[in-house]
Amino acid sequence: MRTLISQQLSQCQRKIARRIRHDHQPSDHPLLTAANIHYEFSSRVRGLAWGGIGAIHLLARRSGLSAALDRRLHLLKVHLPYHESDHVLAIAYNLLADGTCLQDLDSLRSNEAFLDALGAKRIPDPTTAGDFCRRFTAADVEILQDTLNTVRVKVWQQQPKAFFRQAILDADGTLAPTTGECKQGMDIAYDGTWGYHPLVISLANTKEPLFLVNRPGNRPSHEGAAAYFDKSIVVCRDAGFQTIVLRGDTDFSQTAHLDRWDAQKDVRFCFGIDAMKPLVARAEALREAAWKKLARPARYQVQTSPRTRPENVKEPIVVEREFKNLRLVSEDVAEFLYQPTACQKAYRVVVVRKNLSVEQGAAVLFDDVRYFFYISAPWKGVDLQRVRIPPGNWIAPAGSNQSGGGGNQAVEAFGAKVA
Repeated sequence: MRTLISQQLSQCQRKIARRIRHDHQPSDHPLLTAANIHYEFSSRVRGLAWGGIGAIHLLARRSGLSAALDRRLHLLKVHLPYHESDHVLAIAYNLLADGTCLQDLDSLRSNEAFLDALGAKRIPDPTTAGDFCRRFTAADVEILQDTLNTVRVKVWQQQPKAFFRQAILDADGTLAPTTGECKQGMDIAYDGTWGYHPLVISLANTKEPLFLVNRPGNRPSHEGAAAYFDKSIVVCRDAGFQTIVLRGDTDFSQTAHLDRWDAQKDVRFCFGIDAMKPLVARAEALREAAWKKLARPARYQVQTSPRTRPENVKEPIVVEREFKNLRLVSEDVAEFLYQPTACQKAYRVVVVRKNLSVEQGAAVLFDDVRYFFYISAPWKGVDLQRVRIPPGNWIAPAGSNQSGGGGNQAVEAFGAKVA
């Protein structure tokens, strides 16, 4: 059966490839010529926009997730008729089916094809799902996340050995605004946004969130990050990763914990660190010979022939209207040892120096030099070129234009030969 399906898919791909192949022949009429379309309603065949939902549910059952949720979570005294796994999975499937709130469950529970794909007579309505969510305590949320990670580790065991060479753990936070006024735990953020400021620890290798911690909107980004880094390290060790790398932007420079992490043989770290006056002074005092040109690798490899760079339309307008403009002249990289106040030993600090030209119109006003610092322990035998700090707020909500602050760039500097 699998061979037959594979052959049919290959045949369809070849057919569409022939159909869209450009023959460079002139045409005397438009190609969109349909004039008479017939629609039919079948009593036996039904369509579903989320056709893969059944396969996902099958994965949840075969991986043991459904059974683990029922075994570990105890929020319902009587199952009338839903179990804990029914509620958790229904909410997850609601998100996968483009739902944005619990109310969207109402449209799914009235979709017969969706229910058949899950093999369910019905799924919880929004009111019942809301009651289930309100039963959670902080301890129950931890049990839920631990259950997911336990099953996750079992699934990872199907990966090849190369997968377990290095785990990269990212920490980040983002503002999650809300229009509600009665939501418990909400607060006002630094920019006036009412809502929450969740912390997410994720495995960058697969972009899987390992832990999510909801916090009021006024809490700092790094709050609680060290504790959940430690929990994530345990998860990765249980999975069998040989090396574990901790990453974060300048909001996550966990200097009070660096000694403890550095003492663990399988843990490395790479954090952005604020351009404080002592660090800037150290960078300015470096001899010019200590600086090397920073060569950033190409974002992608050209598979065909390089294309001609298009004309920059924006630049002439900026010059003509005499807008103030920052132009990057060059980037250099250097390194030195630095001992943070909260540490008992010195660590490697890589500094990127950006030489900028501040212009207005065609006139150069002045030159500006900016420094970006990154702290880590000296790594031996580790491909530092692959270890980069992600930009801030990489977990910003879909559809938002919110971008992360903190001025963190990709750390190609760690791959530069500066020593």
